[in-house]
Amino acid sequence: MSEVDVEQILDGLASKATQKLNWKTSIVDLLKLLDLDSSIGARKQLASELNYTGDTSDSATMNIWLHKQVMNKLAANGGKVPADLKD
Repeated sequence: MSEVDVEQILDGLASKATQKLNWKTSIVDLLKLLDLDSSIGARKQLASELNYTGDTSDSATMNIWLHKQVMNKLAANGGKVPADLKD
């Protein structure tokens, strides 16, 4: 099975989006690009599902962690993800 080029796919989606979304650094923009719930509640739930042990009230730190974890999960499941987007 060949790897899926995550960057190419997401860049393609971003080029068609009606708003500028910086999916490479923002978990909120990544979720919006994928048409998923990007609310703080949804991000806290995702953090819980991914075993986040930090303070979910510190949303900036949680968001950075979430973005890395989502990129790591994509890579672990056959996605070709740029190294600088993973841990």
